[in-house]
Amino acid sequence: MRFSAIVSGSKIPNWILRIKESATNGKWLEVISHYGEMRKAGFQTVDVSVFPPILEAWSFLSHRHGKSLHACLIKQGFDSFTSIGHSIMGFYIRCGDLDIAVDVFNYMVRNRDSVSWNILIRGHLDNGALVEGLWWFTNARVTGFEPNTSTLVLVIQACRSLRNKHDGLKLHGYVIKSGFWTISSVQNSLLSLYADADMEFARELFDEMHEKDVISWSVMIGGYLQWEDPQLALLMFREMVSVLGLEPDGVVVVTVLKACASSRDLCAGRLVHGLVIHRGFNCDLFVENSLIDMYSKCNDSGSAFKVFNEMSRRNNVSWNSMLSGFVLNENYLEALSLISSMKKEGVEADGVTLVNILQICKYFVLPFHCKSVHCVIIRKGIEANELLLSMLIHAYAKCNLVELAWEVFVRMKRRDVVSWSTMIAGFAHCGKPDEAIAVYQEMNKELEKPNSITIVNLLEACSVSAELKRSKWAHGIAIRRGFASEVIVGTAIVDMYSKCGEIDASRKAFDQIPSKNIVTWSAMIAAYGMNGLAHEALALFAEMKQHGLKPIPVTTLSLLAACSHGGLVEEGLSLFISMVQEHGFEPGFEHYSCLVDMLGRAGKLDAATEVIKMMPDNLKHGGASIWGSLLSACRSYGQTELCKEAISRVLELEPLNSAGYLVASRMYASDGLWEDAARMRVLAKEKGVKVFAGYSLVHIDDKACRFVAGDESHPQIDEIHSVGQQLHDCFKIDEKRNICQLLNANPTHQVVVDS
Repeated sequence: MRFSAIVSGSKIPNWILRIKESATNGKWLEVISHYGEMRKAGFQTVDVSVFPPILEAWSFLSHRHGKSLHACLIKQGFDSFTSIGHSIMGFYIRCGDLDIAVDVFNYMVRNRDSVSWNILIRGHLDNGALVEGLWWFTNARVTGFEPNTSTLVLVIQACRSLRNKHDGLKLHGYVIKSGFWTISSVQNSLLSLYADADMEFARELFDEMHEKDVISWSVMIGGYLQWEDPQLALLMFREMVSVLGLEPDGVVVVTVLKACASSRDLCAGRLVHGLVIHRGFNCDLFVENSLIDMYSKCNDSGSAFKVFNEMSRRNNVSWNSMLSGFVLNENYLEALSLISSMKKEGVEADGVTLVNILQICKYFVLPFHCKSVHCVIIRKGIEANELLLSMLIHAYAKCNLVELAWEVFVRMKRRDVVSWSTMIAGFAHCGKPDEAIAVYQEMNKELEKPNSITIVNLLEACSVSAELKRSKWAHGIAIRRGFASEVIVGTAIVDMYSKCGEIDASRKAFDQIPSKNIVTWSAMIAAYGMNGLAHEALALFAEMKQHGLKPIPVTTLSLLAACSHGGLVEEGLSLFISMVQEHGFEPGFEHYSCLVDMLGRAGKLDAATEVIKMMPDNLKHGGASIWGSLLSACRSYGQTELCKEAISRVLELEPLNSAGYLVASRMYASDGLWEDAARMRVLAKEKGVKVFAGYSLVHIDDKACRFVAGDESHPQIDEIHSVGQQLHDCFKIDEKRNICQLLNANPTHQVVVDS
């Protein structure tokens, strides 16, 4: 016994020191190992300071052994010590057993102190039980409890997370009365709370602060950005950098770059980039990724790629940011090249990568690649990603694989308003308005509320069907849902009625839009042009300019199309020249194509050929449709030699498009060159070119009926033939050529029959 006592006296302090030292270094296995050795040797200690580190170690290693130690402490009566009670509470809180921690706290009714309250309140807040944590804080205040700074900061953060402005105001009063107001961490926590709830309150508080550190400024800059006021965020940053002795950190720089991206302020973004280089933040991966994002959103993908190329190291965010930038700026070839580089570097594609790849598939119409991405989604097990699946549905539909899009949609475990809207748009795009409308009706049954995009897609489906009754029904839905006054929906209504041939309803809808943008005016101009009212389109354009609006490319295209269909060649040429000279307009491929079509319809084939030759080289790669327009004009006006050149160009640029083969075959046939006509059709067949018949729409009892030449299947075919005969009888023989041109230009023409 005497020897044992001596050993106990020399060994126990060493074990205790080892346990505490291991705990300080976070070596929890060593803590338990030393404690186990001490127990095996049969030694016990009355030094209660050894148990807190052991309980902490068990909280990381074994919940069950920690509970056993708790039982031992109760048996030995050590649980009556306040420090042991605190350690037991901490053990259960770290294990997530908040109810047991509360039981321990209640048991400590006689010897609990401010530390006890702090542990309980912090425990609930750290574990995400914010409401309960605030409730305990209120109870503690009734007993006269004074929190420490870290607990008070957590309480303020809890009010911020719960968007509890009322309790935040009460806390603000308590902070001032209790003397915590001078502590910067408390001030910044209150500032963050107000920045989330009300920026006017935040600004008042910010102005009252005597000492503002980097965090204070960062909170204000981030607050303005969060409340969608990037200009004020940038102004706040300018104020910050003018303060002597205050240097922005990486977090501030990233927030400011987001503000530049949000406001599309490329000039400010470049200045911040200079600051990044000057302060040495260009080695910060987070900052570099933000620079790529900023340049991309400011439509400067070249500078974004330069930043990307100069990065010493990259992560998935870097690659995805650059890829998203290329896609956003429609640099699809560069995007494809980057995807190839990602594959070579062994960068694994994630959800963001796949979304961008699907965007590329949509643009180039790559059905096989869509299927490949679908396989990757299944293989990676990321089918729960709703955004990715919605993009897959959209890509399938754009690639005319709407049946596959429907299969993806049906199998989705959860459908949100985006997926429903995308499916409606998919059916509308593929010329299946009945299915699109059926999806909308099913969406209503599922009690999923539509948004403005849903309504726009529904209106688009009705415009495809070209049925006036349906269109009025959709218009009524837009009004009842409160979306008709929104400019995007109002513009879609204008477009829908114009495609139904109801130009008066289109103009009425246009006049009812409270705040029209340039797209709305362009849609109404296009509506007039589509319905053969070229003079009205030009008059509306003049009215638009009186409102101080400058035309955009789509406006010019609509005007040129109106002049083309209305035979206003001089007006169209004058308009084209004025756009270039007065407005600094850079014509795109579509504008040149429309100009060639206009000249070709008027028989000015030499001028049309000259326009094609003067086109910029970067636009000539897509010139098949331009040569196609010229080909149609040559056929109409009997220009055989020029026609042959146009045929050669069309077949060279678009060898898989049926239009070129058909027009060429008809031209040869009209000249009696039957062998050449047959050769065109054989060539199309050998290349596997699919021929899609043109169709017409006839309205009978407000229902649009689609038919093709020679189709005798419609139950009211006699009435359709009767209308056709009436048209032929009404026009003179020498006008036949103009009628043919009109029908060729608008194959989906509409004739209304009053039954």
